[in-house]
Amino acid sequence: MSNVMLGVVAGLVFGALSVALMIPMSFPDKRAALSAAFVERFAIGLVIGCVQLPWSGWLVGLAFGLLLSLPSALITKAYLPILGIGGLGGLIIGGIIHGWVPHV
Repeated sequence: MSNVMLGVVAGLVFGALSVALMIPMSFPDKRAALSAAFVERFAIGLVIGCVQLPWSGWLVGLAFGLLLSLPSALITKAYLPILGIGGLGGLIIGGIIHGWVPHV
């Protein structure tokens, strides 16, 4: 399977897990919050699958997980949960797709 397809699959799984974690929470507009969370987490998987950098895969994932989660964290001021889940998910996805050691 290509890296892009792995990224799509990883993004779908990551998005679904994030939405599942948020279902018990209460939001003024729950549909918008869940949709935004899914799209953000899906984008993390997709972008990690599309990029080719000479870094360790986990570092690529961590960097893009944090970068793509930052706007939501700034808007909601819920820094730790949003950046924590985005960074951890990105780290795992990057390691799975691109490996755990640097490409030389």
